[in-house]
Amino acid sequence: MKVGSYAVARMVGDWQEGPGPGHRRLSDRLRLLILDGRIALGAALPSERDLAGALAVSRTTVGAAYRTLAEHGYLATRSRARATVRLPDDASGRLPERTDEGAVDLSVAAPAAPVEILHAAFASALRRLPHHFGRHGYDPYGVGELRAAVADWYGRRGLPTTPGQIMVTSGAQHALALLTRTLVAPRDRVLIDHPTYPHAIRVFTEARARLVPVGLTASGWDVPQLRAAAGGAALAYLVPDFHNPTGLCMPSGVRRELRPGCLTVVDETLADLALDRAPDAAGAEPLAAHVPGAVSVGSVSKSVWGGLRIGWIRARPALLERVVRNRPVTDLGTPVLEQLATAVLLDEGRTRRADALGELRARREVLVRELGERLPEVEVPCPAGGLTLWARFPEPVASRLAAVAPDHGVNLAAGPRFGVGGAFERHVRLPFTLPPELLVQGVERLAAARDAVARGAFGHHVPPPTA
Repeated sequence: MKVGSYAVARMVGDWQEGPGPGHRRLSDRLRLLILDGRIALGAALPSERDLAGALAVSRTTVGAAYRTLAEHGYLATRSRARATVRLPDDASGRLPERTDEGAVDLSVAAPAAPVEILHAAFASALRRLPHHFGRHGYDPYGVGELRAAVADWYGRRGLPTTPGQIMVTSGAQHALALLTRTLVAPRDRVLIDHPTYPHAIRVFTEARARLVPVGLTASGWDVPQLRAAAGGAALAYLVPDFHNPTGLCMPSGVRRELRPGCLTVVDETLADLALDRAPDAAGAEPLAAHVPGAVSVGSVSKSVWGGLRIGWIRARPALLERVVRNRPVTDLGTPVLEQLATAVLLDEGRTRRADALGELRARREVLVRELGERLPEVEVPCPAGGLTLWARFPEPVASRLAAVAPDHGVNLAAGPRFGVGGAFERHVRLPFTLPPELLVQGVERLAAARDAVARGAFGHHVPPPTA
């Protein structure tokens, strides 16, 4: 598979920003694209001459970048042929062995399982399960108990909903993939927050959509810019509730004013994670209360546990019928026992627990404090909810940090994973879901990695997936 020069130029984005020689900045950006899988293993890169023309730089710069990548095992080269992508110490395409045993994993934003609560929910679900034995077990819409529980969850948040407006999925990511397959055609424009959830970017990219990123400001969403960008778009994907990765929450006034001019998909996976409000207080009303026809997706993966692969879509019944017709391409329904357990959790209000929110609040404070002490140059806005901080370094070092960090015992999610065109090279997303002692260790190791990058270190590890 060959990758065109202008395609590579779009992917590397503003690679020229930052310290050091140009060839090193270019090789760092290409290496991140390889490690993240955005340039596939085995892909043939454009010639030095073609890429130099697309980037408007000298052939010497591109040649030096390619040689750096080849020396560190990221490119295979041979005479009179395009350089092909590989990984270090691996000529066959297998991933190299990971050497990060004992590492502090700051790449995944997900809570540990609440053992007693989950045990009780599944015990209750097992008692209910025999009522479903007389049916075939394949229900693309989901079991009635869970559809009713999700509808009640929306009702408690100020959005009256009927079970007929709910379809159960195997997580919010599955919900988004089903909606994309139903609603987005190749070359359609899809508006996204910028930055945004990286797996959403991948879903839309694999659907061959044209992404329209709308930048978030320090205070949140720019309504005029969103409205302008929505013109001609087939879909808008927004994360208004404790946004991933920034943690921002869209104010009620913006929700009332927004009114985008295209179908809007709202990701509410983090809606129950308000940290600076009383845990029993209603959060901001769902965006669908002010945007007629908006489609909402949600799950319990962030508010309860990622291993409970249950999500949902809230939409008009006519749209759900279209989604159901597309569903057999991927699956025939969601496991019944897990659905029944999730219905128990929702009915008992277990997705917004005072003890869990208090623990997250305390861990957020630990992470902010440690960053202030060990990395005082890093800007760390403190979000009102969610699971992550969006830390900003003074220089564009995120890609190199993510590659070097495992050598120092910590895994990171670099900012460019959350954007398009190589944006957010100054940012790193840092979750506060780990116990305090691990957060302290993680920041200590992050500071060591930062010092190594300043000395010119070049990492070799493959960053883990980002949740």
